[in-house]
Parts: sequence; structure tokens; C-alpha cells
Amino acid sequence: MKRIVEIVPARPGWYARWQVTPEATRSYPVTLWALLEEADGTGREVIGVDCVGQWPGADDNEVGGDFVRYLFQTPDSGTPEDAESPTVAELREPGPRRQPIPAA
Repeated sequence: MKRIVEIVPARPGWYARWQVTPEATRSYPVTLWALLEEADGTGREVIGVDCVGQWPGADDNEVGGDFVRYLFQTPDSGTPEDAESPTVAELREPGPRRQPIPAA
């Protein structure tokens, strides 16, 4: 069992990228960083929690979505092409929060 050592807000520009289909990724803004460690005080790691509440290794992440990596883009350079930013209303809705990616 891991324990949380520290939580800090993420600065603007950090994104968590997820592979949602073999051809498509989706990036969500990271809202906070958490420093985790094993119960015995070893094995520290930092994870980012995105704006929809997902993080690498969570049991309730988007079905079929696999964490790819964290990425940073300076706020003045815009957002990644695959960036998603759900509305407050969507975040409050119970159940699945994501929609399928429309065919091109």
C-alpha cells in the first residue's frame, strides 16, 4: 500500500496524455502532483492527477485508456492538438464522463 507524502497544485501547461484507441490520444490538464511512497518509506514516485480525476495505475480510469506520458507546453504556446478540457457540469455528472472520438 502506498501513502501520500505531499500534494501540490500543478502549474498551467502540464498535461497527461492517454491512448484511447490505437490511432487516437487524448490529453487532459494536470491539476495536481502527488508524491507517493511505499508504506516502508521506500520507492517514492510522483504522479499527476488530471482534471477528470485519472492518474496512472488508478482502478477507475477510462476503460481502454492507457497512460502514455506527461507533457508540458508553455501556456503561451497553446494546448496540445489532442487536449480536452471538460466543463464543470460534465465533471459533476455521475458515471462515464468521456465521449467517443468522432470518425474523421
